[in-house]
Amino acid sequence: MRKKYFGTDGIRGKVGEHPITPEFMLRLGYAAGRVLAAVGKNENRPAVLIGKDTRISGYMFEAALEAGLSSAGVDVYLTGPMPTPAVAYLTKKLHAQAGIVISASHNPYFDNGIKFFSAEGAKLGDAIEYAIEAELDKPMQVMESLGKARRIDDAADQYIAFCTSTFPQASNAAHLNLSGLKIVLDCAHGATYHVAPSVFQQLGAEVICIGNKPDGLNINLDVGSTHPQALQKAVLEHKASLGIAFDGDGDRVMMVDGKGNLLDGDQLLYIIACGLKASGKLQGGVAGTLMTNLALEHAFEKQKIPFARAKVGDRYVLELLNEKGWQLGGENSGHILTLDKHTSGDSIIAALQVLHAIKQSGKTLTQMSAALVLYPQVLINVTYKATTGKQKLDLNMPQIQNAVKNAETELNNTGRVLLRASGTEPKIRVMVEGQDGKLVQKLVKELAEVVKKVASLDRVK
Repeated sequence: MRKKYFGTDGIRGKVGEHPITPEFMLRLGYAAGRVLAAVGKNENRPAVLIGKDTRISGYMFEAALEAGLSSAGVDVYLTGPMPTPAVAYLTKKLHAQAGIVISASHNPYFDNGIKFFSAEGAKLGDAIEYAIEAELDKPMQVMESLGKARRIDDAADQYIAFCTSTFPQASNAAHLNLSGLKIVLDCAHGATYHVAPSVFQQLGAEVICIGNKPDGLNINLDVGSTHPQALQKAVLEHKASLGIAFDGDGDRVMMVDGKGNLLDGDQLLYIIACGLKASGKLQGGVAGTLMTNLALEHAFEKQKIPFARAKVGDRYVLELLNEKGWQLGGENSGHILTLDKHTSGDSIIAALQVLHAIKQSGKTLTQMSAALVLYPQVLINVTYKATTGKQKLDLNMPQIQNAVKNAETELNNTGRVLLRASGTEPKIRVMVEGQDGKLVQKLVKELAEVVKKVASLDRVK
């Protein structure tokens, strides 16, 4: 059964358009409160922690969720602007029944959304999400015993202390810190603006900040991990050792080396994995996704590091890691999970693990990344018109499968082809990657044309 509101990463949309409205958030808070109170095991009244990023609509939705939860008899802890992984951490530490993040991640300010975390700091399971959606269809009834709300004034300090503790300084690594590094941080005018600088400064780095002046409207605007040009420019201007870019809610990270070269999630994952292997601390292998660059898979083969792919999405990476008993995984978008450090993908913690690998090796970020040269990867989105009842184009149609086989033959084991349907829109994502950039460009265009031709048939119009 398909969920009505929850997607792969919560609920998201444009502010003012259903379901991203105050009225819906009030009902959502009530429904979540009723479900969480029913499944809770605590003897005390259940509590839910709410954090948000810096977009202006977050204040409106925070108040609506607080009212809904309170009317359901649930206490509310308010952190104010905090990164998504900070909410996951604090939910577990403060023994809350669940955590809620008000954020649309890397989207512009006029979007917003809701993410839930369980009491263990992990994404909510499907059963709970279905139960919340079922409760949304029932009328609200204010409980006799209303919940109370309070601010967690030291939320930022608690999270900063947690992040710094994940940089291996203790015992055999006592001599390691970030002294000698000049780092530019791009906080995307988002939720990391008031915590990330303190983390890196406390560990000894010289820190220069950009994207750290949120006004409610400028989150992700020409800054952050999805707009790294500002960071690349700042690193060169300040002659910095490197730069680190976060996204609006602080769960994605990109880095820039001292020469201004951009490193994506695949390259950062490689550096972390090699650092862990060198110190004998890599547990099992590394998980990526269907979009992970083939060059990373080949590089891991040379390093004799096991590698496996999950579906696109950090929740699927997490599922694969748990299935295999591994601890390290991520996406090229910059979602990186280090489960020995945190239950959730965390951009600050992931960046610290990259910096630890650099410090431990005595090399620069440029030198550490040199062993992995990514293959050209080109993605074309093919949009088609669909009627109700035929939302997805059948990728197993002979015309499409023959075109895929022909492309794979031309690549001759030097690349790969991936076609996948969007889970939310009538789009087919056509991706080709390989060692020969010109061949990749040729093949992806040819495949996209075949998909367009098939999509124009009456069956999907």
